[in-house]
Amino acid sequence: MRRAAGGYELYYWPGIPGRGEFVRLALEEAGAPYVDVARLSKARGGGVPAMMKALASAGASEPFAPPFLRSGDLVIGQTANILLYLGPRHGLVPRDEPSRLKANQIQLTIADVVAEAHDTHHPIAVGLYYEDQKREAKRRAAAFARERIPRFLGWFERVLEASGGSHFVGKRVSYVDLSTFQLLAGLDYAFPKAMARVGRRTPRLRALAERVASRPRIAAYLASDRRVAFNEGGIFRRYPELDV
Repeated sequence: MRRAAGGYELYYWPGIPGRGEFVRLALEEAGAPYVDVARLSKARGGGVPAMMKALASAGASEPFAPPFLRSGDLVIGQTANILLYLGPRHGLVPRDEPSRLKANQIQLTIADVVAEAHDTHHPIAVGLYYEDQKREAKRRAAAFARERIPRFLGWFERVLEASGGSHFVGKRVSYVDLSTFQLLAGLDYAFPKAMARVGRRTPRLRALAERVASRPRIAAYLASDRRVAFNEGGIFRRYPELDV
């Protein structure tokens, strides 16, 4: 039986952490039962064909692309939208409207960074190989490392400081804290030199990431085979020639 009892079905590409990892971290921290459908064998009703079939059969709720989450009869697409749904259900965001809006705003800004990080290695077209656009990628990555990473992380640092320095929203860990950990981990993998420079100016972000990584459920997840390692098939890719 594919569906976890009383739980969720997560649909995302197997073999890469990508945008799906932000959702996995929330589910893992919540201790919520879920099935990572595309990572299951075909014999168990999983795999990419099962994911594409679910995508095509969603009808009026059809997401544009993975990740998407099935919760009962509800199908939810877009990472920030999924987390907007999961947060109040699992205590990963305060329930008051200002806090929920603030968390969503920060999560959408994280999505902006993720998109720009992706475009450093695919600046012309997603359908082209990296090798077909290396010259343009080097120019795009240089600007991203020099200008955009410091600007984005500087903003996150200021918001975290204004929020008290421990959490972005409220007094407990939120899905935004978890997502910030994943964002920093991805940027560290793809741009270690650039991040070493920025790290000196973002001590609160670094401390937050360390606290997230040490949380019992997150630590157990990071040490398990459920955690997909960063690689050159995903959003965050380590091409040394781009880390200028």
